Amino acid sequence: MILETRAALLAAEARASALESEAKHRALLIERLKYTIAKLRHERFGQSSERAAILEQLELSLADLEEDAAQAQAKAQIAARAAASEKVVVKVVERRKPARRPLPEHLPRERILYPGPAACPCCGGALHKIGEDVTETLELIPRQWKVIQHVREKFSCRSCESITQPPAPSHPIERGRAGPMLLAHVLFSKYCLHLPLNRQSASYAHEGIELSISTLADWVGACAATLMPMVLLIRAHVFAAERIHADDTTVPVLAAGKTRTGRLWTYVRDDHPFAGPDPPAAAFFYSSDRGGEHPQEHLASYAGLMQADAYAGFNKLYHASRKPGPIIEAACWAHARRKFFDLARLQKAPIAIEAVERIDALFAIECEINGLTPQERLAVRAERSRPLIVELEAWLREQRGKLSSKSDTAKAINYSLKRWPALTRFLDDGRLCMSNNAAERTLRCVVVGRHNWTFAGSDEGGRRAAAMYTLIETAKLNDIDPQAWLADVLG
Repeated sequence: MILETRAALLAAEARASALESEAKHRALLIERLKYTIAKLRHERFGQSSERAAILEQLELSLADLEEDAAQAQAKAQIAARAAASEKVVVKVVERRKPARRPLPEHLPRERILYPGPAACPCCGGALHKIGEDVTETLELIPRQWKVIQHVREKFSCRSCESITQPPAPSHPIERGRAGPMLLAHVLFSKYCLHLPLNRQSASYAHEGIELSISTLADWVGACAATLMPMVLLIRAHVFAAERIHADDTTVPVLAAGKTRTGRLWTYVRDDHPFAGPDPPAAAFFYSSDRGGEHPQEHLASYAGLMQADAYAGFNKLYHASRKPGPIIEAACWAHARRKFFDLARLQKAPIAIEAVERIDALFAIECEINGLTPQERLAVRAERSRPLIVELEAWLREQRGKLSSKSDTAKAINYSLKRWPALTRFLDDGRLCMSNNAAERTLRCVVVGRHNWTFAGSDEGGRRAAAMYTLIETAKLNDIDPQAWLADVLG
């Protein structure tokens, strides 16, 4: 009997020890993942699409690991209680939990008062309040649906028998039965949260509201037509800028029995880096392919500075004879750096590693002068950046002379040297940035959306998406809630 009890105690202790070891292992994995994610978030000038994919995968893994760790901790606590009942003391390792942040101040508070005793439980004497402890919990109240009845009373005149009635109220879409906040929610969910209409329809059905995909599609199309004047105003504001950013990305388009590749183009106005007073904005356009005639059409009225990648379709825009005037090219150092960064990361190429370090030194200076006036930026660049650029060019040409023309490192150097005037133009104009990251950031909404809605239904759907992205991304650039703003405009 004694041997059986001792064996049971040892087995319980072994189970608890194993669970404790598993909890320690998962805690270590979580800390490593958190460090990796934090490190990636601070790598500002890496390949944005690749970094986003890695971050998304790591964050999903982190969530799973934290769930596993919580489950392992609960199992260890259960095992510890079981072992304690058999008079075995087992130390349970508490998983370090994230620091609690205060709950948002703007949320309404509901007080639930737990009444104290009427008299002292010890002696029966009278009690006097000396304070209170408040514990807050965050709660979710399901959204509410309601039908708003617009009542227009009719009146008749007994003298002339005429009938008087107030005019019918204006609705966001003609003969539409959806209010502005509902329409804004549908648009926001589709183009900002990347929820296709079929998923939205299923979600509404779970709440007892039957809204067919066809009905939702009618609303989206009608809203796009209604909001088009706002889209045109934003485009005019963007192309009135002294400097813009330009970029494009792919968008799958549904065709007969297959998909083809369309393009979404963005042109971004953001004067904040050189202390410009005008608000930022983003104009989106759709095209069925990547032909150079599309940006030429988009930018037909624009003349000024443009930061972009080395896309050959832009070349005609830079001609001196262009009307209404040439567009001045400013190349992107983030693209140039990326050529070296890939070689440094994958092949550990010494020249590539040093090139990345030299370019990063220039970006560090740009971080310091972000938001200063053009004159202040020029002064700092003349003193600190220009000497680094001169040294970098001489060093690149020296290294290029030592390499074979077929070398990947030589190709990366050639990419920069061929575009050297456009890459170094920022030294002579304080309005320019070193990179085209403003446009790339704006296109992230399309990249994320591709993983959810897979394709645009047609070319017209692509143009509609461009219009909606123009509104939503412009609101986001100005730190405005896109859904609230759309509801206000539609209202």
